[in-house]
Amino acid sequence: MPMDAAEIETLIKQALPDAKVDIRDLAGDGDHYAATVTSEEFRGKSRVQQHQLVYQALKGNMGGELHALALTTNAPD
Repeated sequence: MPMDAAEIETLIKQALPDAKVDIRDLAGDGDHYAATVTSEEFRGKSRVQQHQLVYQALKGNMGGELHALALTTNAPD
């Protein structure tokens, strides 16, 4: 069963409470999403480290319930 956007956002915000999260369903199938995540936690971290924080927040759902997530991360301006 696919994850819905609200569930993805909830998981990310649980791990990164200050995060601003924007999620878009790319294919309308509940399996392919794009997410933009902005969090102070990302400041000073490489893009890989930022993405790892988001993937950790998703608690192993990548590749299972969540098939594809195009991820953009950044620290606030």
